[in-house]
Amino acid sequence: MDEEATRRPPLVVVMGVAGSGKTTVGQALAERLGVEFADADAFHSEANIAKMASGHPLNDSDRAPWLVAIGAWLADHDEQGGVVGCSALRRRYRDVLRTAAPRLQLLHLDGDPAVLTQRISERPGHFMPASLIASQLETLEPLEADEPGRAADLTAPVDDIVNDFITRLDPTGARP
Repeated sequence: MDEEATRRPPLVVVMGVAGSGKTTVGQALAERLGVEFADADAFHSEANIAKMASGHPLNDSDRAPWLVAIGAWLADHDEQGGVVGCSALRRRYRDVLRTAAPRLQLLHLDGDPAVLTQRISERPGHFMPASLIASQLETLEPLEADEPGRAADLTAPVDDIVNDFITRLDPTGARP
């Protein structure tokens, strides 16, 4: 194992569909790790935001520059570590991020679609309507066995999710 890699703070994407708690858990995780947090929503183009706000799901062409920008942020944070809250719904999206940041580890917040819908409907002023949760769930590809990360119940207390994930971090980000 590369000794330097074990000393660097981790790079993590907290992933899941809208309403899963990516921002809340991601901010708590970043705080515990002493690293910067970025919300992937901040990397969307105005056109993407307008498209989602009008109730239309993004396609792969819409997502491509967004994923490249998130990957660049992660690569820029390789030495100091970082956490991004990002849907990362498909394996190929996560592969784009891991190509940019090979040490990347994933925390998938998963759970009951009814909870997701309720959370989104109670979130004021956000561009993502609850009507798009179904399309996100259809798009979602859960983590595969060779992906470095784990799933967590989105209804668990935030501190429990963070504590469990931190105890299982691989300092190198190597795939299992």
